[in-house]
Amino acid sequence: MSDSFLQGRSALVSGSTSGIGLAVACRLAAAGVRVAVHGLGTTEQIAAAVAAVNAAGGGEARHFGGDLRDPAAIEQLMAEVAAWSAGGPDILVNNAGIQHTAALEDMPVERWDAILAINLSSAFHSMRHALPAMAERGYGRVINIASVHGLVASKQKAPYVASKFGLVGMSKVAALEYAAQGNRASGGITVNCICPGWVETPLIEPQIEARRDGGSRDDGVRALLAEKQPSLRMSLPDEIAELAVFLCRREAHNLTGAAIPVDGGWTAQ
Repeated sequence: MSDSFLQGRSALVSGSTSGIGLAVACRLAAAGVRVAVHGLGTTEQIAAAVAAVNAAGGGEARHFGGDLRDPAAIEQLMAEVAAWSAGGPDILVNNAGIQHTAALEDMPVERWDAILAINLSSAFHSMRHALPAMAERGYGRVINIASVHGLVASKQKAPYVASKFGLVGMSKVAALEYAAQGNRASGGITVNCICPGWVETPLIEPQIEARRDGGSRDDGVRALLAEKQPSLRMSLPDEIAELAVFLCRREAHNLTGAAIPVDGGWTAQ
């Protein structure tokens, strides 16, 4: 399968200044996609992310701002991306997300509101703006980065689990509504979720360190993953990105409405 089908396509990847989002943005750029980078960070961090995406692709990446807690800001973001991409992104990757852990009765209300807004409602708003234009073109890919916690629950993560379960459910609805748009030749419209388990990012280093118990970093990883992930191996952001690119291929036109676990057997238990 050739990447040439993605040549000339455009994408918006939210939360793409670091981590999984940045890996997805770089991999899409390498496949010929013109990428709208979005996310938080210092001026230097944002510049470095855009530079990394440009280095991976054709040098056309641009950063777009937008507070994902604010529907008006999302509408403005989508309008700006539509103008930049001549009609709206062909590929929409909703990756931005936040987390806060606390028992249900101790969860701050403002954290519940923020997590639901960024992890779930922002995807609704971006999808409602992007999908009609995708349908007109006969090609579109929505890839929502959910989580293993969109398939199973864990303690002290009520808003995160609620947002990710909601994201999976909403994606299935959108997949059904757009399933008949386009055709095999055009590539059709698909909406899918990727549901990672543990992914190796800098944010989890303190958790690994806390479980080393005098051993190696690998010992810390295995101790951390033993609680949930039978493979005892984390995924890399680049591996999640490779799956995202596969979902964008024309050959994946009938793969829609799926919630694909990349969890080392976590949800098989």
